Amino acid sequence: MNVSQLLSMKGREVATIRPDDTVAAVAAILAERGFGALVVSEDGESIAGIVSERDIVRTIAVHGGGLLDQPVSAIMTRTVRTCNENDSVDRLMTIMTEHRFRHLPVTEDGKLVGLISIGDVVKVRVRQLEHEAEQLERYVRNTW
Repeated sequence: MNVSQLLSMKGREVATIRPDDTVAAVAAILAERGFGALVVSEDGESIAGIVSERDIVRTIAVHGGGLLDQPVSAIMTRTVRTCNENDSVDRLMTIMTEHRFRHLPVTEDGKLVGLISIGDVVKVRVRQLEHEAEQLERYVRNTW
């Protein structure tokens, strides 16, 4: 399965936040929507960075609660790995595992078109494994 197929199943909506919004605003959106990360974008199409729950917690641990009034740009990850719609889900799993992150923006022609989480990847992989197990079961039943 590739990213395009995965996005057609889960949807293409991507929650974004502006770099000048506050860290408190990020925390509120993450809590309200049940997300683990937001793409930081000036216009909803370009990617300035990404900010996750981990970023917030780790920075508060070092700098304290005053961080909540700071702009998102103060804590966001600026170098963001992306994927495209032709990438395979297996490739995403490898990238996410090797680089230890849980969210991967999807871009086409330099524009943000989706966001894949490790949960999305795991769901697809579990479905694939269940399908393979069913096929093996059928094969064994029919050959014995």
